[in-house]
Amino acid sequence: MIQISLTEQKLELRFTWKIARGAADFKRNFFVKISDGQFDAIGETAPNVRYGESAEMIVEQFESLQRNGLQEITNHNELMVLFNKVATCNSLRFGIESAFINYWCKRDGISVEKYLGIAPAKEIYTAFTMPIMHIGEMCSFYEEHELQRFKYLKLKINAENGQEALKEISQVAHQQIMIDGNEAFTNADEVLKYIEFLKNYPILFLEQPMPSKNVEDYKYLKPKSKMLIMGDESITDAPDMDAIAQQFHGVNMKLQKAGGYVNGLRILNEARKRNLKTMIGCMVETSVGIGSAMKLCAGVDFIDLDGFMILKEDPFQLIQEKNGELK
Repeated sequence: MIQISLTEQKLELRFTWKIARGAADFKRNFFVKISDGQFDAIGETAPNVRYGESAEMIVEQFESLQRNGLQEITNHNELMVLFNKVATCNSLRFGIESAFINYWCKRDGISVEKYLGIAPAKEIYTAFTMPIMHIGEMCSFYEEHELQRFKYLKLKINAENGQEALKEISQVAHQQIMIDGNEAFTNADEVLKYIEFLKNYPILFLEQPMPSKNVEDYKYLKPKSKMLIMGDESITDAPDMDAIAQQFHGVNMKLQKAGGYVNGLRILNEARKRNLKTMIGCMVETSVGIGSAMKLCAGVDFIDLDGFMILKEDPFQLIQEKNGELK
């Protein structure tokens, strides 16, 4: 019989992780381990307060799942039935589902890609994300962390620093830049004014500039925007993809929000059916969670899987990064 355990780990960060809605110097993530004495596997849960998740919720829900037969699960259908029976937040669903799928694949001697029926990615080049910081510190941060080696740079901004931050980093950064607003702007007219400023820079796209609730603003913005608008916070586990297609040019799918491999893959496929750009992103995660996301990268337009590089020390060290390529 398999044994399933949940452990919490405090992860110190290399630098203060500041985005438009808050800042942190450490993260508390959870790890789901499955073992039958011969084969074992692990999945990662990175709870996020933006989606109403907390450490206490993770523990309570895991214990409830245990009481309702988690250790008796033998296949994916049974797992989905259990999730529908017992309230389980998306990050915990992903941690558990990825642990089970990784375990079944190890036991049966197949790859996760084969289990999911997808092709493995031939190469994976990630962006590196710069958090919000004081103007005047950005160039030295860029040089200290040797960010020129990445194909793309991602820049976190808020409504106040969006112009000055881009002006400064452009003094040293020569790669294409992804701008991430994390819902910082209040309306479409503010965003359009910022987009007008962006036209003089090598910008790949602007990500989630307004709150996800601003549906009508996004519908107004999309046809008027001179650059790609990517959805992030608007893309959780059950997005209305027809409505998303009216608001965005593409979607940033994160497995911690999607609630698992299978649903994350479904979201990517539904986006492609609507000719939307696809992106795989991450939370602040170790190489366990990032390694899981790497399984789905084949055919994805943009990749932002630098979460493990934000850690002071990755306790698992399952991924190597060289010149922005992940292996």
